[in-house]
Amino acid sequence: MTSDNMLRFRERLNGVVFGGDYNPEQWPRDVWDEDIRLMKEAGLGMVTIGVFSWSALEPADGVFEMDWLDDVVDRLHAGGIAVDLATPNAAPPPWMAEEHPEAMMVDRHGKRIGIGSRGHFCPSSPVYRDRSLRMARKLAERYGDHPALAMWHVGNEYHAECFCKQCDERFRYWLQEKYGSIDELNSRWGTVMWSQRYSDWGQVHLPRPVRGHVNPARQLDYSRFNSDVQLDLFRHERDLLHEITPAIPVTTNFFQNVSLNDYHRWGSEVDVVAFDSYPDPGRADASARAALHYDLMRSVGGGEPWLVLEQAAGAVSQWPRNYVKQPGRMRLGSYQTMARGADAVMFFQWRASRTGQEKFHSAMLPHSGTASRTWREVSELGRELPRTATVVGARSEADVAIVWDWDNWWAVEGCFHPVNDFSYADTLLEHYTPLWEQNVAVDVVTLSTDLSRYRVLVIPNQYLITAEQRVALEEFIEGGGHVLVSYFSGIVDGDDQIITGGYPGGLRDVIGAHVLEFCPMLPETSVAVRAVEGQDLLPAGFSGRALRWQDDLVSEGAQVVAEYTDSHLRSKPAVLDRRSGDGSCVYLGTTLDTASYTAVLRSLLQRAGVAPVLDAPTGVEVTERVGQTQRFLFLLNHGAPTSVCLDRDGIDLLTGEQHRAGETVALASSGVCIIESDR
Repeated sequence: MTSDNMLRFRERLNGVVFGGDYNPEQWPRDVWDEDIRLMKEAGLGMVTIGVFSWSALEPADGVFEMDWLDDVVDRLHAGGIAVDLATPNAAPPPWMAEEHPEAMMVDRHGKRIGIGSRGHFCPSSPVYRDRSLRMARKLAERYGDHPALAMWHVGNEYHAECFCKQCDERFRYWLQEKYGSIDELNSRWGTVMWSQRYSDWGQVHLPRPVRGHVNPARQLDYSRFNSDVQLDLFRHERDLLHEITPAIPVTTNFFQNVSLNDYHRWGSEVDVVAFDSYPDPGRADASARAALHYDLMRSVGGGEPWLVLEQAAGAVSQWPRNYVKQPGRMRLGSYQTMARGADAVMFFQWRASRTGQEKFHSAMLPHSGTASRTWREVSELGRELPRTATVVGARSEADVAIVWDWDNWWAVEGCFHPVNDFSYADTLLEHYTPLWEQNVAVDVVTLSTDLSRYRVLVIPNQYLITAEQRVALEEFIEGGGHVLVSYFSGIVDGDDQIITGGYPGGLRDVIGAHVLEFCPMLPETSVAVRAVEGQDLLPAGFSGRALRWQDDLVSEGAQVVAEYTDSHLRSKPAVLDRRSGDGSCVYLGTTLDTASYTAVLRSLLQRAGVAPVLDAPTGVEVTERVGQTQRFLFLLNHGAPTSVCLDRDGIDLLTGEQHRAGETVALASSGVCIIESDR
């Protein structure tokens, strides 16, 4: 449910929030008036300030210089621009590093990180925590009643990983709280292996380098601890800000492909989920990868609308080769975020920097100024977005969910597995992309989520599964849900210990089969797969290729859907289908080629009665958001010019044109159409 302070935030901003990060301390004061004038010209409604301003606000320990920020906040308010004010804890100033070196991060090899970048703090340091909270209090007391303040932005892209003595002690305390006794820790970590058994808590340490690889259970617990200790940092500042300014929402910015923080746990701790979106335009899968992350952001926030706090107006500077966004692609990408639940479209940053590590990162106002294509497109977007104000607050509805589980991510990429170059993030994208291409609405969940609302559940390589998750999956299937699960799933419990009883011990009854042996395949090789007679999932004549992996499978009640036609597993099952209650579980004992996987997935969706949001040509992304009285159909064209046949009456919010069901809407390349209709 939307919180009261987020309802007030929406009412105040009155539409899709448009803006970006603003760093006025990088510029002389005579530039600020021009900034405000151009912000108004481009239609900005809110800017984020103060993210990396600690040394400008507190040049020495306890010495505060905030008059310049007063001036900035006053000018922004006078210009009608709201403020998302950051607590600048992501970049401690040089005085802290010099006077309190213990507040700086230590890497896994024991080397203390120096000043000169960002995110270099120790999350356990009492000094760092004290000074961070002191700064947050100063800002809240000074600006809490300022009419410009619309939101608090705590820190920036939390991603610390520290191995200092303070974190070592905190890790040990975290373990004591979790396990209670050293004997329990030994049992859960399996320390009988390789003479690792601990006889005293003082022997238990962070997983610094060892000869070979760290005990995987120990590393798994460190990953959990590290996410928790950073979340604890956020909570302390959030609680302080809530205490002083209870009507102002508090958030922090998540970012993509980061395994350090369990965003399913973090999502419930912010007043609104916020995300920094930087898909690489040089990748063919950029749009699908972005869509997956947007669905994740919406899902970790419980389905509530979320905010894009950062995206690039053009090229970035962090990739090996940084490509510009071709004309129209920035606009298309902005509407893609809205199509998947975003109520804010913001950028990093407002004015391109002259100095520092990100001086070649694009900005709303680039080095080339208002004569640039970037400025023109940004300004056009700012003038267009107010037409979409009625979309704000609308939610998305999905019958399909895909599992993205951080515990599993940490465990499945652990050491000494049959395959040790496995990428969970890439595997998730492979499972998700056909759903995106077919315009099937998808939520992103864990097996600990309430699954009852879904018809289909896609589970990519769920190596780690708890007893509670297995029961939830069984109940989902018995209740009529349909599951697709990939190989190397159900292998270990929550302590990364093999579930006995034969592979996959955690899912053997669910899939109705036993895996005798894991058989990774040589790169660039494949094995033919074909449908067997009598199965009722795939069309007769189905054939495809198996890649990367083969399970040596023995059916134990599951119907064999497809089998290998060559290799040492010739005539053995590749795909299984087990019916149970009103539901079913399809098990993939291999990686199928994209077309074959898509065919299996499409058949399962048909079985479950799941249809696309709307039939559309290849390359057109279709989503829907639903408000209290209206529906919003988004059509986003990632390909060549085409047209789409509508299934409803409605008005195009961007053009004002009225349409009827059965009419076709023309979409240029990178074209966007948003049809508002009655619910």
